[in-house]
Amino acid sequence: MKNKKHSISLLESLIPIFILITLLAYNVFIYGDDAMSGSNQFILLIGAAIACVFGLQKGIHFKSMIESVSSNIKSITGAILILLFVGALSGTWLVSGIIPSMIYYGLQILHPTIFLPSCLIICAIISIATGSSWTTSATVGIALIGIGRAIDIPEGMVAGAVISGAYFGDKLSPLSDTTNLAPAVSGSDLFTHIKYLTITTVPTVLITIFILSLINFFTISSGPTDHQSLLDTIDNTFNISPFLFIVPLIVIFMIFKKTPPLIALFIGTVLGGIFAVIFQSSIINTISGNSELTFSGAYQVVLNSMTIETSIDSGDPILNDLFYSGGMKGMLDTIWLVICAMVFGGIMESIGALKKISSSLLELGKSTFSIFASTVGSCLAINLTASDQYLSIVIPGKMFSKAYKDKNLAPENLSRTLEDSGTVTSVLIPWNTCGAYQSSILGVSVADYFIYAIFNWLSPFMTLFVAALNIKIKKLNNKTI
Repeated sequence: MKNKKHSISLLESLIPIFILITLLAYNVFIYGDDAMSGSNQFILLIGAAIACVFGLQKGIHFKSMIESVSSNIKSITGAILILLFVGALSGTWLVSGIIPSMIYYGLQILHPTIFLPSCLIICAIISIATGSSWTTSATVGIALIGIGRAIDIPEGMVAGAVISGAYFGDKLSPLSDTTNLAPAVSGSDLFTHIKYLTITTVPTVLITIFILSLINFFTISSGPTDHQSLLDTIDNTFNISPFLFIVPLIVIFMIFKKTPPLIALFIGTVLGGIFAVIFQSSIINTISGNSELTFSGAYQVVLNSMTIETSIDSGDPILNDLFYSGGMKGMLDTIWLVICAMVFGGIMESIGALKKISSSLLELGKSTFSIFASTVGSCLAINLTASDQYLSIVIPGKMFSKAYKDKNLAPENLSRTLEDSGTVTSVLIPWNTCGAYQSSILGVSVADYFIYAIFNWLSPFMTLFVAALNIKIKKLNNKTI
């Protein structure tokens, strides 16, 4: 006899979330930065178990919940492979001298007085060109973090500037998957969506640049900085050459030409290994312990750089921290976290908790402003619980589409709000796929970069500000108020 299903209440939907957040907060208090190494992952499974109990009480079969989890994990297969390839790419780009060359030339070009706003602008340009905040962070972002460390700028500040620029570009690039997804689920078209998105995105990024400039001015030394010793050490350790930039330029070009990220990263990884053999034979000999370059020695060093830890001793403690890569192995903690987050999100979705939270927020949408606020709240809730930025766009997009139409609001109002509150806030949640990725790639915890990722947390406030003042709110009759 089948169990009779009962609808889950809003309170029951929120209880697993409240318990999860409380346990995660306590866990971070106990473990600090080490919480990502495993304990946070188990806390997510505890949250999933609590949600599962509510589901069983409502007559939802355990098999059904597991199928939802399986579907969730299947949806992040591409993201997991990207994480592994990014780990491999960072390894070969280290031993080939690509990342050291970026740091070497960056130290000479990027002056401390304009460093943070420069980071944002550089990452914004790359992200617009590639349509990928992930690729931007994995290439230029890593180098900028290295340069910041070398000139003693706090990592959280640099990471915040990098992420702000990367997500600005991600939002406005026609090559971005989220920029295509938001209008698709809301009923708008791509270029109308991008044009309408500038109403909130451009002011937000300008405010971000202004605040980062102030932070830069008041907290970072504006006087001359002597990098010569660092430059000499890098030059003595690696064979520095502008020709090494051929590899990242090829990767960026492939992404720009809409090559699938997995293929672009794979080719970038292989090219990094080839360039390591061509340009860094002394590094390969040092790591392998051989007096001359041999095929077996080069093979082992390059493969190890892709898969396991690689460390290059420069004789300088600051640079030694930069000249380290965890390879694919270094990505496993992040992958483990993402999988556990998908377990929690899958259970919450299968028991109807995510739908209940979104529908409850929808009921609050009686006025124009309240429906915008409900959309923002729904996107944040999905990002917090389902741990995936795509779900934070798709679920609210599907649920609020009719409500916006009933309010005579053009679909680009919804698509813009989804991007302003779903896409950009995902990186601010440690257990979200985006937060876990950026934290792992940049080597900076979400807690450290959160406050400096100004563009990301300011975007939802900007969309609410525009809605509250009825600025450029487009109606279905093509008029704006």
